Amino acid sequence: MIWTIIGALIVGCIIGPLARLILPGKQNISLPMTILIGAVGSVGGSWLYTLLSGNENTKGIDWIAFALGIVVAIVLVLIYGAITGKDDTHKRLR
Repeated sequence: MIWTIIGALIVGCIIGPLARLILPGKQNISLPMTILIGAVGSVGGSWLYTLLSGNENTKGIDWIAFALGIVVAIVLVLIYGAITGKDDTHKRLR
């Protein structure tokens, strides 16, 4: 369990920037906050995958958990932008 969390935190350094790249528009979020959101998204995606599948012992990279982490991070970036007012995504969609 502890290695799952540590691995998810490391992968979060990749997931945060990926989530911001997928979203349209500009998100005015600092790099440390992006990494933190990615880490939380990664842990949340791993937790959600384990909850839904019941499978904790995947050998190698678990691509489904990785994709769920990106989705969770995207939602967290949108929530953070809405709360702080640092989200210009809606301006681009007009």
